[in-house]
Amino acid sequence: MLGSKLYPPIEPYVQHSLQVDSTHSLHIEECGNPNGIPILFVHGGPGGGYSVIHRQFFNPHAYRIVLFDQRGCGRSRPHACLTNNTSAHLMEDIEKIRRYLNIDKWVLFGGSWGSTLSLLYAQSYPERVLGLILRGIFLCREQDVNWFYQQGADRFYPEYWQDFIAPIAPEKRDSMVEAYYEILTSKDEVARMRAAEAWSVWEGRTCNLQTDEATVNYFGDPFHALAMARIECHYFRHQAFIEDNQILDNCHSIRHLPITIVHGRYDMVCPVNQAFELAERLPQANLIICNHAGHSAMETEISHQLITTTDAFIELLEAS
Repeated sequence: MLGSKLYPPIEPYVQHSLQVDSTHSLHIEECGNPNGIPILFVHGGPGGGYSVIHRQFFNPHAYRIVLFDQRGCGRSRPHACLTNNTSAHLMEDIEKIRRYLNIDKWVLFGGSWGSTLSLLYAQSYPERVLGLILRGIFLCREQDVNWFYQQGADRFYPEYWQDFIAPIAPEKRDSMVEAYYEILTSKDEVARMRAAEAWSVWEGRTCNLQTDEATVNYFGDPFHALAMARIECHYFRHQAFIEDNQILDNCHSIRHLPITIVHGRYDMVCPVNQAFELAERLPQANLIICNHAGHSAMETEISHQLITTTDAFIELLEAS
């Protein structure tokens, strides 16, 4: 069912390794049409990395598809590294990639944390953005982080929540992010890995409307889980290195851009109110609420809407 909605699998026509500072090297790939509309896939997490299936959201004849692993995750190196890893660094990395690839302007396609980073970049470099396709809006405010890691989502998944809090001593559970950070940055490798798996699996179990075992297994993979847990926890402990309401307060700078927002009605990772609040600040944006979906881009209704949107953007941009 899902496969019929995605474009067929493709391979990259070129891969790059871009040294962005003395510590970090980013893995980048390009797929599709080298002369097509440039579009950047901005993955979630932070720390999630991209997957080969993410190439399939785009018409390969129309788009020059750029995918990259953000600092510390996927095939970027060093793995799970927190040094020089902030929102400002990631925004600058995107700009360095754009210049490195000789792209004048591009579309940004981002979900979850990828929507956060896409919005931050667009607000900093609006002149370099053709438009935004966003899914599972994450405004990254304290209340948004607390919903998922302190109090909110736990009420809907009480059995999964017990596994999430298990690595944390009861007396430290009033600040789960702080307690996890202490373990994930400790020198105890066994404790680090146990905590990383619990942190990542919590997200894997809750990102679909119906828990998907393949997704849970992917999130539980030790290599993926370590980067995901360490980098996410690092960002959330530091308020994502942005002001609390920064994205909403700076929407005026991107009001001229074509923007489509796709969000699942029953998103338990990033509740739908965040998409609604963003759309209120962006009156030109097209907000699509999927009534039978959770958080994941792989939800049938969400993937269908994302592909419908990437197809519609081809006509929109070619006409402009």
